[in-house]
Amino acid sequence: MTTQAAIGAIGKIATPYKTLAECPRNIDLDGPLCELVLREDLRDGLLGLSVGQRILILYWFEHVDRSAIRQNSRRTGELAGVFALRTPNRPNPIGAAVLPIENISDGVISVRGLDCLNGTLLLDIKPAMSGE
Repeated sequence: MTTQAAIGAIGKIATPYKTLAECPRNIDLDGPLCELVLREDLRDGLLGLSVGQRILILYWFEHVDRSAIRQNSRRTGELAGVFALRTPNRPNPIGAAVLPIENISDGVISVRGLDCLNGTLLLDIKPAMSGE
């Protein structure tokens, strides 16, 4: 079965990481400040979000191996399927993080500790569901 989907970025993510070697392997709640910079035409969509609220952030990993269906876990070294891992190497390289909002100002949300390169495409932001 072949299915296609079209998706567009709602903005970009600003992080201190310029290379994959600098980028952490996972989110870090105590990591550096990162900014979710929304497109100008979508900034009104932030209405109702507040500092301290946890949000689900979806973003697009680039420079990945989309054919890597089985990989060794970086934590345990055991072989596992891509859907059992948080690796960026996956058929659809979508990153996900649940983080609290540090600040909101002029269409920019600040959070701490994202695991992506500076300039990463921001796909979506949603309020985090309780229990995540």
